Amino acid sequence: MIKTTRPKLEFLSKEFIQKIIEEAHEILEKQGVFVENEEALKLFKEAGMRVDEQAQRVYITQHLVEDCLSSSPPIIKLYDRTGEKEFIVGEDHVHFDPGSAAITILDHKTSEERKAVSEDLVRFCRLTDCLKHFNFQSTGIISSDVPDLISDSYRLFIGLQFSAKPVVTGTFRVEGFKPMRDMLIAVRGGEKYLAERPLAIFDACPSPPLKWSNLTTQSLIDCARAGIPSELISMGMTGATSPVTVAGTLVQHVAENLSGLVITQLAKKGAPVIFGGSPSSFDMRKGTTPMGAIETMMIDSAYTQIGKYLNLPTHAYMGLSDSKINDAQAGFETGIGAVMAALSGVNVVSGPGMTNFESCQSLEKMVVDNEICGMAYRAIQGISQRDEPLAKNLFEGFTQETQFLSMSHTRKWYRKEHTFPGIIDRDTYDYWVSLGKKSIADRASEEVERLLNENPPSLLDEDIVQELRKIMDSDAKIYGMTSLPEIKL
Repeated sequence: MIKTTRPKLEFLSKEFIQKIIEEAHEILEKQGVFVENEEALKLFKEAGMRVDEQAQRVYITQHLVEDCLSSSPPIIKLYDRTGEKEFIVGEDHVHFDPGSAAITILDHKTSEERKAVSEDLVRFCRLTDCLKHFNFQSTGIISSDVPDLISDSYRLFIGLQFSAKPVVTGTFRVEGFKPMRDMLIAVRGGEKYLAERPLAIFDACPSPPLKWSNLTTQSLIDCARAGIPSELISMGMTGATSPVTVAGTLVQHVAENLSGLVITQLAKKGAPVIFGGSPSSFDMRKGTTPMGAIETMMIDSAYTQIGKYLNLPTHAYMGLSDSKINDAQAGFETGIGAVMAALSGVNVVSGPGMTNFESCQSLEKMVVDNEICGMAYRAIQGISQRDEPLAKNLFEGFTQETQFLSMSHTRKWYRKEHTFPGIIDRDTYDYWVSLGKKSIADRASEEVERLLNENPPSLLDEDIVQELRKIMDSDAKIYGMTSLPEIKL
């Protein structure tokens, strides 16, 4: 049998990758990076780095970066809420999640964005749990019915209750890490077990260009010491907060990621870290950051290639759209991004379900994008040799009446060779008309309700729920909230 070749997308030659990394090293050593965190500055000084404490600027040698790269694990294993189902983050394994921290939700009935409330978060988490091509959930929507200062822990509080999948999350405040870690420990059954079988990834975003704030630096340190994987989310915008060329933005992206990686390894040698980001091409005509731009996707694919060269797990924001509704633009931008991400071997792909420059979630788009992700998975399976010989035996005795439909060979391989999406329209025109001429957004809306009605929520044991509520109540009271919103299933 001939071995299947997995299709791959690569933009950079080995020499180009090496030049980008070389320039990133030179920037870190000669220009330095800003670090607004006293504990991190101390760690850099103890490692022998030159530190300008007044300017909060650190100059990082190539030797230290390479030493930290050698201790960063090339593979991270994540586990679902039960601790039994394992997901490998590394190599060419691809996992989709709906992206994090949208500030609005798209209301299908009005085609308008609105602020989300707790009920929306519950529906979002439950739906994510139903979609088989989303391996991870995310704390994807900010709820407007709790104070902003606890919106980070509250999102996780909801997510842990209503989805069993591993969660991509992150903190909005230094104080937010403790209650979030405590909730993860409560679900896993102990601090030791959480480190052994991580349930969550925490995003940490440097401020471009070349600055780590006190919040994001502390998140890296806290996660490293807790054994929780950190996902580095560099966000350079071409010509605005990073060089205008794609190659120049890649240099800055690598420098920011490498500096974040060093912080994690200084905090704890061997800490899990993911080479990732959400950079974008900057549209100077509109003053926007189009995530659906082909140049944005090229940057993502290229830095993923660099991450793999450095033997690190990778992440990117892809498979999303800048459109404001579920229209053709939403489909083609998401489709191109999801397929490019899969062909690039991005390990954690955040974004399906999102619209409007990462700011809005759509439950209907999640359903559509789930099928797009299924197509992307099929593409990277490649073309297999199912039989020996391939097909010539099927033509023995061939006549004008020969029908492949009736062959046992067709019955044997049809479902293994082909995908069967649920809401994508493959009907004849007349049949489509007879069903009411429904758009894909309308069909997706019906599918959202069907999935939620037919799939009971994946609930935790009541004693764990009570422990989570105790942690969340305590966090809420600090910021003046005497009771949490009532959650209706």
